[in-house]
Amino acid sequence: MTDADARIARLAADYTAAWNSGSAARVASFYAPDGQIVINRGTPWIGRAGIQAMAEGFFADVPDLSLACDGTRIAGDHVVYLWTFTGHHAQTKRPLSISGLEEWDLSGDGLVRSSRGWYDAADYARQVEGRPVSR
Repeated sequence: MTDADARIARLAADYTAAWNSGSAARVASFYAPDGQIVINRGTPWIGRAGIQAMAEGFFADVPDLSLACDGTRIAGDHVVYLWTFTGHHAQTKRPLSISGLEEWDLSGDGLVRSSRGWYDAADYARQVEGRPVSR
């Protein structure tokens, strides 16, 4: 494992732990002060305050959210962070298991400058509503 690989593995492990801490501020601390995240081509959350608000929204919807890092892929300062979260929806109490990814562009100091997140929103809605998988 190269130094860069080890650094990214540590970043991914620490980022995962931040999500599992339930602290939106801790999640936001992994982003550059002017960093941003956009999920499924939606409206971006900009700056640490915006990113903290995004994480707070996830914690409100899934208060027992548990995140697992499924792997990373590295190409220079570009990283793909693969993840699965589980938990229960706050309103419906239905169990959730959602997989997705974030594409990170890192700053020179190892913080996330830009993240593009992706997950299957239709599958999320299906699980929230308790509808069976259609075949």
